[in-house]
Amino acid sequence: MAFPLDLLARERLLKDRDAAAEVVRHEEPPHISLLRLCDAGLLEGGLSVAYGVRPDELVGSLTTAMGGAARRFKVVDVRERPVLELQVLAGDVSERWEVEDLSALVHNLNSLYRDAPDVRAVAELGEWEDALQLWCVDKRVLPRLLRQPFFAPRNVRALTAAKE
Repeated sequence: MAFPLDLLARERLLKDRDAAAEVVRHEEPPHISLLRLCDAGLLEGGLSVAYGVRPDELVGSLTTAMGGAARRFKVVDVRERPVLELQVLAGDVSERWEVEDLSALVHNLNSLYRDAPDVRAVAELGEWEDALQLWCVDKRVLPRLLRQPFFAPRNVRALTAAKE
């Protein structure tokens, strides 16, 4: 099955279609091609996060990529023991989040901004080249992506709930 570069280009999800065509390997499963594209920095809203990056270190880059109201998200305090805890401020909402890893941060941010149409949902594509591949996707495009066999994020259930 050929990787659907045309679909991604049509949805304006690629930064450079020609460069993407050079990264994709047609003999690989399509979800691997998506990981390669994210790692190469060719997906709009894609982030490649090195192992060892803590949630409090990622939050600024991630909320910027999410866009909209998420850009005003603030971490007010960080406590490290016994579990990393973030005191966050989002508009008038102040919460304490225990975030043991990056997946927990992604989950909490997706939950917080589930109903915000101007904020992109974060898909956890998986691990590739010693990094976690994340993709911030416009919620209007998400239902069409979820029907594609190449789009198989780890947090698909949360993303399915986000589109409803």
